[in-house]
This record gives sequence, structure tokens and C-alpha cells, in this order.
Amino acid sequence: MPLYDRSICWFRRDLRLADHAALYHALKNSRAVHCVFVFDTEILDALEDRQDRRVEFIWHSLHELNERLQEMGGTLRVLSGKPVDVIPDLARALDVQAVFCNRDYEPDAVQRDVAVAQALSDIEFHHYKDQVIFEQSEILTGGGTPYSVFTPYKNAWLKKLDEFYLRGYPTERYFSSLAPCAAVALPTLASLGFRPGKLNRDALPTGESGAAKLLDDFTGRIGAYQEARNYPAVKGVSYLSAHLRFGTISIRYLAATAHHTGGAGAQTWLSELIWREFYQMQLHHYPQLARGFAFKPQFNAIAFPNDEAKFAAWCDARTGYPLIDAAMRQLNQSGYMHNRLRMVAASFLVKDLHIDWRRGERYFAGHLLDFDLAANNGGWQWAASTGCDAQPWFRIFNPVTQSVKFDGEGRFIRRYLPELSRCADKWIHAPWLMPVTEQRRCGVLIGQTYPAPLVDHAIARIKTLALFQEAPSRLQPGETEVGD
Repeated sequence: MPLYDRSICWFRRDLRLADHAALYHALKNSRAVHCVFVFDTEILDALEDRQDRRVEFIWHSLHELNERLQEMGGTLRVLSGKPVDVIPDLARALDVQAVFCNRDYEPDAVQRDVAVAQALSDIEFHHYKDQVIFEQSEILTGGGTPYSVFTPYKNAWLKKLDEFYLRGYPTERYFSSLAPCAAVALPTLASLGFRPGKLNRDALPTGESGAAKLLDDFTGRIGAYQEARNYPAVKGVSYLSAHLRFGTISIRYLAATAHHTGGAGAQTWLSELIWREFYQMQLHHYPQLARGFAFKPQFNAIAFPNDEAKFAAWCDARTGYPLIDAAMRQLNQSGYMHNRLRMVAASFLVKDLHIDWRRGERYFAGHLLDFDLAANNGGWQWAASTGCDAQPWFRIFNPVTQSVKFDGEGRFIRRYLPELSRCADKWIHAPWLMPVTEQRRCGVLIGQTYPAPLVDHAIARIKTLALFQEAPSRLQPGETEVGD
């Protein structure tokens, strides 16, 4: 690669300076590097909530990134518009010879990058693997095809892993190549059309420093992760998912931490990181998944009743099943939902309320702070039994059993459903079973202060089995399994 006089490092899902592949290559191969982030107005305009936590998380993380760049002698240009226009215009205004960035694997992002590269014309465009350990076709079966079952993929992933893939990029060696520039004021949230207020930065600190703080806390608990991760009332998970989504911490550093720590807890956490890459790989090979297609296309034809009142009740935490309602309140109030509850809430929507999984997928996409297209699609298709390596369609989560098993004392339920706080442990998982005298005693009147259950789980289960059994047993002419 030639030594460029001037280049741009375009930040996207990688809002950090440490161990940053594109920044490393830009700094190493350029005399002066200009750093830029573009708020994509096509994405911003599509957001309905003008107090979007994700925009606020990015905005705060950009401020920290800019402060760190200024300490190193550079600055961050934060622009807004369509990247296909903004990046080429800026590249020509700065008279750069190359643009560096890290690869993004979502279908729309892939098309965007192709368009930007074409619009740059004679300006070189370099992009690098950064948000995963193994990308695209780096992990394939012996026959050269993508894996459709997780465990063999995980085994192949672990077999290929060595210190080379965990090695970080030493960007700090080349900070002297940052282009000297007068400080540029970052746009305000208001100028972007948004208002602050929804993001709780005490619970979720932002930027590289926030990610480091959360990881430091988690490493002291990682040994218990294997068991603790299943209990929503317990501080058992890492809470790093949003930081992974926006790249305020390196996946190489996280994987190395898990790999080198050892023990059941750390290895279970590493397995979760591998699940993330499994879904990324699936989306790369089967981009139609992003357009609402089931991995198992025979299930595209399921005739979900899609009762609007039931869907609204699920969204608004009014199902009458306390664990489901508490999970939905957690999502609506914080932008986060515990991972086990994501599975249980998704299963309930599809297999108890008989709502098309795509509607739940879209709801999560609009509310999750850590929303990632590949993981969200993969998780929903797993719960709905339509995806690769999915839960068999005849296995259906019982919301009451899950509640008793993973929130036995009702601590999580009481945290998000204070109207049930006086319920005895005996009744809190299925309060509709309380005698009227007990309802009056604890101030929980079913159908008045807390809703009666929308459906009877046992009856809903029978309907679910019929729905899936009625799905076409054979594919339509010309249709193939996505995974074939």
C-alpha cells in the first residue's frame, strides 16, 4: 500500500480509538488522517421516537471520542446527510487520496458502501474486518457451505481461533499521523432533530470509558456467568451489548478476555459472542433474511391470526402474565431486555398470542438500544422455530414455569410491576389463580388493577401445534431451503 499524503478514517460502528482496524491502517499508511462520522439522515428520518436512546448513546460516545482525538492532536468531524454524498464531497474538499473504514455486514450497509466507493471514483476506498473475529466465509463446513447448526459452527470457530485473531491493532503507535485541525463543534441533538432524556447513563455509561467500566465490573463476576445469566433479577450478564453494537470496545479484546480467563463462566460468555458471529455469518450468506424471509421457507405460509388487540397488549405489557409484562416494561422503560426474557417474550408472542414473529422483530428493532439486525433476526427466528438451528416448533416456553424457575421470589416482577408488589410468592407468577379474598388482601384485583391473562397457555399451545402442522410439508415449486 502506498503512503498517502492525506486520508479519511470514516467511523461507523466502531466509536473508539483503541484496537481499531481501519484507523490503524489509515494512520500507518498516511501522513495526515482526518477522522469523520456521518449521521445518516435516511436512518434518522426513519426513527419515529425523537428521544431515541441509540442516537443519544452515539452522540455521547462521539463527544468522548472527539475529546480523546483532540488530546492526541486531531479532531472528529461530525456531519449529517447521505453518506454517498457526504463522504465523497468531504474527500474532495480535503483533497485526500484514500478513505478507510471497517466493514459493515448488514445488506443496506453493504449497498451503501458500494455506492460510496463508486462515488469516490479515483479516490481509493479501503475497508477492513473489525466487528467480528471471523467474517463472511471464514468459517465453513468441510463441503465449503455455511453452517446451519450452531454447535458445529462453534467447534470450527474455536478450532480456528489462535492468538493471531485475538491480537489488537496498536493504533496508539501512530497517533502522530492524526491531521492537525482546529476544534470543530459537534452538532447538538436538537440540530439533528432529537431530544435527550431517555438514556440512563448511570446504568449504561457511554463511550470507551463506559465500556471499560462495565467490563471491569463484569470480569469480577464472570466466573458465575454460566448460571447467573439466566436470572433477570440478578446482576449476572455483562451489559456490554450496546457497546458491542456501537463498537466502543473491541470484539478482539472481549474474546481475548473470555478465552484467556478460562473457566465455565468465561467459556459460556465466549459462546454467546460466537452466537453473535453465527448470526452475522447467516445474514451474509442469506441476505433475504433481512427482508422478512424465514430460514425455513415452509413456515413463511403460516397463517398467523395476528389479533391487533393482543399485539397491542403485548407491546404495552398488558398480557396478564407477570413475567412477560415485566419484561416488556423493562424494554419500554430502559431500551434493554434481559436475554432469557427476550426468548420467553418472543415465544409468548408467537406461540401463545399467535402473532407473526416479524411484528415482534420490528418492535424490538424500534426499542432495543443494542439492536443488531443479525442477532435480532436470528433470535426471533430461533424463538419462532423458523430459523437455522431453531427451537423445534413443538417446544413451547411455558411463561409461568419460566417465571417460577428464573424469578422464583418474584424480585424482577416486583421491580417492574409494582402493582403486584404485595402478592405472595405463591401467587405472583399466576395471580389470576388467587382467591378473591387474597386479591383483596394484597390489593390486586384481577381484571381491574392487573389484567386477566389474555390467553390460556394450554389452549394456546394446542392452537400453535395446529398452526405449524398445517404449514406446507413440502416447499413450493422452485423454492429451496434457505440453508441449502
